Amino acid sequence: MSGLRIAVTGASGRMGRMLIEAVLGADDCELTAALDREGSPALGQDAGAFLGQATGVAISSDVKAGLSRADVLIDFTRPEGTMAHLALCAELGVRAVVGTTGFSEEQKSRIAELAQRSAVMMAPNMSIGVNVVLKLLQQAAQALSQGYDIEIVEAHHRHKVDAPSGTALKMGEVVADALGRDLKTCAVYGREGVTGERDPSTIGFATVRGGDIIGDHTVLFAGIGERIEISHKASSRATFAQGSLRAARFLGSRTTGLFDMNDVLGIA
Repeated sequence: MSGLRIAVTGASGRMGRMLIEAVLGADDCELTAALDREGSPALGQDAGAFLGQATGVAISSDVKAGLSRADVLIDFTRPEGTMAHLALCAELGVRAVVGTTGFSEEQKSRIAELAQRSAVMMAPNMSIGVNVVLKLLQQAAQALSQGYDIEIVEAHHRHKVDAPSGTALKMGEVVADALGRDLKTCAVYGREGVTGERDPSTIGFATVRGGDIIGDHTVLFAGIGERIEISHKASSRATFAQGSLRAARFLGSRTTGLFDMNDVLGIA
């Protein structure tokens, strides 16, 4: 089989396995590398073993060798690892789809620099539905700019290490931009004790962590006598995997540049 040659990082993790399954099921894609951290017990195993399939691709920690056989890297790991992977992508001319969250502003600036050498598509959430919701939030915030308090509630599984989620922060950025505000100065990330009345110019965040919740996000516009809730609930990581493949196909015809899911979906 031949097609878009894809390398997947975090191959033995929950998201990595979902990505591998999606690539193996796509007629126009080929899994050419499955990468994991040094010391992982999965090293040396066939990448499709968890599916009962023999792919001929062994899970490896040699990122440079794996990328040398790929057109596109799909990376859902941790910021430090992703930064190292992107540096190699820029060196080798490999495009990258990045679903990692929790980057610092300095790291984001570095990613923009690396994207000048090899194309990068980066989004806090690869779900097509979430990215449609972001567009709806922009419209809702503009229409509900007066008299409505805005709160963002997100819930994820117990293993997630950053909070609020990258998706929740992106939702906050979209809403703040639509209102002409700066999220850095109007966000409230926690409330405890006697906090006084709510400042109507703020955007509140609440975080839930527990069990195996894939990802739930709700933006609440609370007015007097009514409230509007715009929600997205993921029931499977398959939605992120399919969105990632769509992004990988989009990058197939790009050589440089930093893109997001709006570019992939053609949402102005």
